[in-house]
Amino acid sequence: MTTLDRDETRTPTVVRPVRSPLPLRVAVPVAVAAGLAMLVAFPPYGWWPLAAVGVAGLAAATHRRRLRAGAGLGFLTGVALFAPLLAWTNLHTGLLPWVLLSLLQAGYLAVLGAATAWVSPVVDRWRWAWPPVTGVLWVGQEALRDRTPFGGFPWGRLAFSQDSSPLLGWAWLGGAPLVTGVVAVVGGLLLVAVWRRWPGVRWQRVAGVVAGVVVLVAAGWLVPSGTGTGGRTVRVAIVQGNVPRLGLDFNAQRQAVLNNHVDATLRLAERVGSGVERRPDLVVWPENSSDIDPLRSAAAGARISQAADAIGAPILVGAVLAGPGDGEVRNAGILWRPGSGPDLAQVYVKRHPVPFAEYVPMRSLARAVSKQVDRVRADFVAGSTPGVVDAGAVVLGDVICFEVAYDGLVRDTVDGGAQLLVVQTNNATFDVAEARQQLAMVRLRAVEHGRAALMASTVGVSGFVAPDGRVSDATGFNTRAVVVRDVTLADGRTPATRAGRWPEVALTGLAVAALVVAGVLRRRREVTAAG
Repeated sequence: MTTLDRDETRTPTVVRPVRSPLPLRVAVPVAVAAGLAMLVAFPPYGWWPLAAVGVAGLAAATHRRRLRAGAGLGFLTGVALFAPLLAWTNLHTGLLPWVLLSLLQAGYLAVLGAATAWVSPVVDRWRWAWPPVTGVLWVGQEALRDRTPFGGFPWGRLAFSQDSSPLLGWAWLGGAPLVTGVVAVVGGLLLVAVWRRWPGVRWQRVAGVVAGVVVLVAAGWLVPSGTGTGGRTVRVAIVQGNVPRLGLDFNAQRQAVLNNHVDATLRLAERVGSGVERRPDLVVWPENSSDIDPLRSAAAGARISQAADAIGAPILVGAVLAGPGDGEVRNAGILWRPGSGPDLAQVYVKRHPVPFAEYVPMRSLARAVSKQVDRVRADFVAGSTPGVVDAGAVVLGDVICFEVAYDGLVRDTVDGGAQLLVVQTNNATFDVAEARQQLAMVRLRAVEHGRAALMASTVGVSGFVAPDGRVSDATGFNTRAVVVRDVTLADGRTPATRAGRWPEVALTGLAVAALVVAGVLRRRREVTAAG
């Protein structure tokens, strides 16, 4: 028998055919619709269930596709999500910065689309792996986007779309990464229910999916809030002084902005003096409430002291401080005490200045892209210590503006002993949609750390948030307002606070493991086909 004869008598290898993906003419509109579905899950729309629907749409569009096609579809989803979600960035800076930021963020969803396509063999081999694999891939993508480049830009995380959802309770257990993972798992479950190209009894699959979704929602609903310790209450006033006009030139109005906050506080003091209002233990002014350095300007310092002495309570002032070097400034929260003025031992300097807004990396190159960068004349210098501010009656966990989106910056204040979370922000260069998106982040942080929280804005939206995420006394946008409320302090730590970054590390590690397993299955398939 010849070698050829022996080869012909071998039992042929059975190679299972690779099932086809959705037709491209279907996948493209599905990918775009997925981005739009996720968009309307965020404030100001608030249709939070559509976040999971969007996750399912992207996973369906990219399943079984080549990597390049998966990346392209993911990019379409990203553009449909981020371009309108970040539209507030172009209100006063022109189109180019908004376009570049939107495309950059969409690029991360392109990476996610390619990764989702890559893990298709895992899903096809173990169909019930689709929900957890989808969940960990989303967490891994956000972990990357939250850190790169220049410290990342966490806006648009799935977790921040769930401020009114029962799934928000998962933040108490594992923070924003776990909420994102659970939302994406629900999206994967939805896809298991509707995917028609698998054999088997469909009603059994649907029943399993419904049970899984009910369990996840019920668990989020039943998760406790708070820390179970504390109970002491303090009275806090938020002063939203407003600005003469919205826009990037709010800095040119700095004396008027400072006067607005002083005058609003003086009126509150009059109400306290007449017995209409009880005296607060603390007054919180927003970011940029004094863009005149009150430590160097005697006039600005005198006006703040006038307000603090009149109200008889310390004021947390959002101030721009000169230095430490020439041409450098700091974005700070400084405690101003009645009778004694600024407490230099209780100053928080913003640890994460916003690139291209508060400082300009690679300025010459950035100027070639947009001359708007020259509006940033002095670079803001980052602080080095967490925003733990001891106001006497209460220890504050202070973060400034976009810092509320970064897990570690908020968690560091709680680890440092913060009893009340404070977000000082200035929304005068944006709009009400951006303000409400930021308030959604405050709600998640309150649940995550079991702390009452508040957001103080120059123009709105300001308000108080309970440890279960409920908002009270929310103000309108572009108005002057003063709201006063008793808040209950907390001293304990939630499971999410204790776990720190480990839930995100673990889920990201599982995402890497899924990619590796997919690579092994793909290699085996290639060897089998070649054989």
